[in-house]
Amino acid sequence: MKFGEEFQSQMVPEWREAYVKYDYLRTLLQNIQHFKQSNQPTGGAPASLNRKQTLYRAFSGLTRPVSFAPVDIENHAIMVSIVHGNGSNRYQTTFVEEEGSEHEVLYFAELDEEFNKVDKFFSSKVEELMKEAAMLNKQMDALIAFRIKVENPTGWFDISAEMTRLASDIAASTAALSASAPRKATMNRRFSMALEVIEEESSQEQSDDSSDERVDNNETVAINQNNIKSTRTAPLDVLDHVKLNKTLETPREIITGLLDHNAQTELIFTKKNLRKVEEQLKGAFVEFYQKLRLVKSYNFMNVMAFSKIMKKYDKITLRNAAKPYMKMVDNSYLGSCEEVTKLMERVEATFIKHFSNSNHKKGMDILKSKPKKSRHRLTFSTGFFAGCSTALILAVISITHARDIMNHKGSSQYMETMFPLYSLFGLIVLHMLMYAGNVYYWRRYGVHYSFIFGFKEGTELGHREVLLLSFGFAVLALGCVLANLDMEMDPLTKDYQALTELLPLTLVIFVIAILICPFNVVYRSSRFFFLRCMFHCICAPFYKVTLPDFSLADQLTSQVHAVRNFLFYICYYGWGDYRYRQNHCKSSDIYKIFYFLVAIIPYWFRLLQCLRRLYEEKDPMQGYNGLKYLLTIIAVSLRTAYGFHSGNGWKALAWVSSAIAAIYATYWDLVVDWGLLQRKSKNRWLRDKLVISTKRVYFVAMVLNVILRFAWLQTVLNFRFTLHEQAMTSLVASLEIIRRGIWNFFRLENEHLNNVGKYRAFKTIPLPFYYDEDNKHV
Repeated sequence: MKFGEEFQSQMVPEWREAYVKYDYLRTLLQNIQHFKQSNQPTGGAPASLNRKQTLYRAFSGLTRPVSFAPVDIENHAIMVSIVHGNGSNRYQTTFVEEEGSEHEVLYFAELDEEFNKVDKFFSSKVEELMKEAAMLNKQMDALIAFRIKVENPTGWFDISAEMTRLASDIAASTAALSASAPRKATMNRRFSMALEVIEEESSQEQSDDSSDERVDNNETVAINQNNIKSTRTAPLDVLDHVKLNKTLETPREIITGLLDHNAQTELIFTKKNLRKVEEQLKGAFVEFYQKLRLVKSYNFMNVMAFSKIMKKYDKITLRNAAKPYMKMVDNSYLGSCEEVTKLMERVEATFIKHFSNSNHKKGMDILKSKPKKSRHRLTFSTGFFAGCSTALILAVISITHARDIMNHKGSSQYMETMFPLYSLFGLIVLHMLMYAGNVYYWRRYGVHYSFIFGFKEGTELGHREVLLLSFGFAVLALGCVLANLDMEMDPLTKDYQALTELLPLTLVIFVIAILICPFNVVYRSSRFFFLRCMFHCICAPFYKVTLPDFSLADQLTSQVHAVRNFLFYICYYGWGDYRYRQNHCKSSDIYKIFYFLVAIIPYWFRLLQCLRRLYEEKDPMQGYNGLKYLLTIIAVSLRTAYGFHSGNGWKALAWVSSAIAAIYATYWDLVVDWGLLQRKSKNRWLRDKLVISTKRVYFVAMVLNVILRFAWLQTVLNFRFTLHEQAMTSLVASLEIIRRGIWNFFRLENEHLNNVGKYRAFKTIPLPFYYDEDNKHV
């Protein structure tokens, strides 16, 4: 793989603009090369003669003597200087020689601009990391003290007093110490527990300390006294000005927190709280380590890019400019900073000791989560189930045509009862297939969907995994359809075979059982993530709204017909109609009431989420977004009422409300969720930044969104088609799912670009402890 391709693949997606523009600099080098070739004098000796001349040169030898002569600036083509100003240093390159072309001047001006950008961005990220490291230091002090109080409730000795007594003992028995065991061994025997909580040191620092075993007795006393003065406050004193941050994990805690208006609570020294604190701080350390890895990768890849591009410059121009320029890079903050590496070593040592019980392998496996390997059996299984699904679809079509089932006297009854049961599976499979397509294109165009959704690293499903689940589910559903294609009633019992009638219910129970299965099968982490988001949607006003929560609620708004089909399951099997393949659901007032309610529940979830965000963020846009869902609730209710009560009055109300809701939602999709229709954008009617270079894709997506948004017109205007009413309703529902799949891609693309604009590449992990700085005694 060429370096340019590797450089692109190793970029942090949200920091793409902060990397050196390697391709652009390479283009400038090509311009320099073309300029030199065009100005090269014609004629002279042929190219073959040049090669012969090189063959006649004196042999330089296989080994060259190492020269330690000082670098002479006159032997180089450029000179790099530092310009001070505005609190920061900038690097500027000038030619020492005068024959530099305008193309080379432009190249070095752009190169300096890129280097200053990279150096500034790197220093800002290191500064953020140091601040976060200071916060984690304080959190660890509190954790150790909290652990002592929980595991040793009777108390703990005063470290400062013990260290003072240690110094006096050393001063009183200097000769004895020099003749006995080494100083550090004695200290570790008597005060190992005291020293454990003072400071975590990296392996490098520990090795440096171990090399200084021979010291003078007077120096030993002075060093220990100096350590006593620099020792931090006793760990237990930290708890005097520390409180616990409220996690608000249950609706009850959230309601109490809203009434209390206090984000902190007093310390309660229990093992349950200790485990909760350790889990929170463990997650914070893992996330912090990932940040360190990304910043270190950013540093390495950019330094490598500058080295590669300067070697290309020397090769093209036959100058000696790479050496002085890279010397400047090495001496800059970008090339000489070691804070990130040292922080990584200390984080590793701290995490292994405090969160993995000193198990180095276990600790590093958690910190360095390995990417999932692509397995051939996954591809094979996906293809196998896809082939089985295709074969079953052809079998259903062939049997239906061969038996002339659609013209059978029981076909209407079959469509009224069995089609809603099985269309539920079809709608779910279609939604999963659209999501698989979204994942594929998100990855292809560099949309960091796993970070945006908040998946734990290494647990997000790729498009192959989603396709495997989709086709596997489709095989089960189509198998049940094939087994339930009979339409003949038993002449003796006057009912249908109970076994085949129970197949759809059995499949639903099986899918629910797999979904809530606590064992580590069928992508447990993803299943639990889905269930947690679903629970947050149900308890919408009681939880802080995150993107995965409202994204799932948006998906549910496109599955209204599937939710109604699930209600039909309850009616059909709960009232025993499955024995006669008849249903009296639509004649029941109770069913009609729930038919209304289940249609507006997904929109109600989104309305409550918008109100919660309006309360927390005080953003009026959330209120306007909530108005969109309120209008949709009214439109869906009136369309449902029109379906039960035909009449011009209901038709007019359904028409007007649906038109208003659709126009409002379409505008919101295109302008707010997708960020398009910007008249002053450099990409006319689009955004300034696009991940897809082909602009017509966006215009096609906008047209499709408008058309599919108005698919509800069929339910109001009652267009006559040859399809059965149930089939037509399922078709309209499928069009809405396809619209939602298209919407998902551009919605997440817009979110990704917003993160890129703000360089947000990390998750924010809430810390367990809150320091009350006002009451802290320094």
